Amino acid sequence: MKLQFQEQLKSLRSEKNLSIEELSLRTQVSTEKLTAYENGEQIPSTQTILILSTVLEVPVSNLIDGLH
Repeated sequence: MKLQFQEQLKSLRSEKNLSIEELSLRTQVSTEKLTAYENGEQIPSTQTILILSTVLEVPVSNLIDGLH
């Protein structure tokens, strides 16, 4: 079973032991936006997905598979 995007993002952030604030600092994405992504309230832009995958050190496909 594939995780939804928001679940995958939260799981990867947790695996890296990053708080929302730390991920925000590393990605330059606001904590409000990151929280909205994790709650499934918003979908990030392609550019933001690329930044998140770089910072979380995972292939983009690990994040976007849950967007389908």
